[in-house]
Amino acid sequence: MCRACRRPNSTRTLTSKPKSKDTRPLKEQLSERVTAAGFDAMRVTTPDAAPETVARLTQWLADGRHGDMVWMEETESRRARARTLWPDVKSIIMLAMNYGPDDDPMARLEASDAGNISVYARHRDYHDLVKSRLKQVARWLAESTGEEVKVFVDTAPVMEKPLAAASGLGWQGKHTNLVSRDFGSWLFLGSIFTTLTIEPDEAETDHCGQCSRCLDICPTKAFPAPYQLDARRCISYLTIENKGHIPREFRRPIGNRIYGCDDCLAVCPWNKFAVSAREMALRPREDLVAPRLVDLVTLDDAAFRALFSGSPVKRIGRDRFIRNTLIALGNSGDVSTLPQVIEKLSDPAPTVRAMAVWALGELDPAAARSAAANALPAEEDEDVRSEWQALI
Repeated sequence: MCRACRRPNSTRTLTSKPKSKDTRPLKEQLSERVTAAGFDAMRVTTPDAAPETVARLTQWLADGRHGDMVWMEETESRRARARTLWPDVKSIIMLAMNYGPDDDPMARLEASDAGNISVYARHRDYHDLVKSRLKQVARWLAESTGEEVKVFVDTAPVMEKPLAAASGLGWQGKHTNLVSRDFGSWLFLGSIFTTLTIEPDEAETDHCGQCSRCLDICPTKAFPAPYQLDARRCISYLTIENKGHIPREFRRPIGNRIYGCDDCLAVCPWNKFAVSAREMALRPREDLVAPRLVDLVTLDDAAFRALFSGSPVKRIGRDRFIRNTLIALGNSGDVSTLPQVIEKLSDPAPTVRAMAVWALGELDPAAARSAAANALPAEEDEDVRSEWQALI
């Protein structure tokens, strides 16, 4: 799913009196500053450059395809029109940072004993990294021109992907994510809004052609049609944004994906032009590349927070993470993990207990049916009870 689906947030407005004595064109100076700050690409667009997104967003919300992400509805007016977010904005500088992996993310989906964490979450939380670097560039721009600036990265109600496409950074592929001819599908986006008028760049054209690999690979069929995403069926939404129980129909297709999903990104043919991330902070942590499920499922809250300190995984909390891990264990076929699964049948969190029941049923159906008779009378949570009853 779109990683811009987060709660709204932005930085304060920066402004200053102009101090720069550099006589080069501003865009040339800006490009130099952007590269020095660690970004891999920059383009400029206007706040009204993607008017078609207004109707698309409205329809997407009306169809309920945002699931439980209520903040998408709450921020619709600001999200749909950049000028509603900040009426004084004249130019939008779109910046991109490459986080391309060193290897094929699909390769580890067959490792049933290991959890698969989305590429973007295997290292430091990119929100912090991108935002701090946006501020560097924005501060220089404000000091050089005396104009006002605001920076946004992912957490703000900004239609980053349409604006990035309008700016020429890439185009929105059939999987709805941005695709670049230089970096494939592996780009973090950030934006600087400014009251300064900067010559906009030309929009990128769509280069997907007849290819449908990203649509065909989706395990849960989350794309009703090309360029359309139903977040309610997306594994990224189900394992990250969804706070409740994951519907039964999606559990087996999830496989060992315990946080997010890269399938539609990883199969994009344009990735052949991509390079691995040059930024060391975006290199994967070795302990998050293929962590053992049997180790992860035993994490208590303190251990979970310690393991994922500085990682975006930490934001979903221990209970949702263990829920995801139990689904992966249920799909593993590894009966040696039954003791760890059975232990979670008495976990305080209903979301954990429910998936422990399901995992037990997948690994040892006979034992699960036998346990159900004793567990049902004592279980008070209706969702957990329904999981037991499904085994009888």
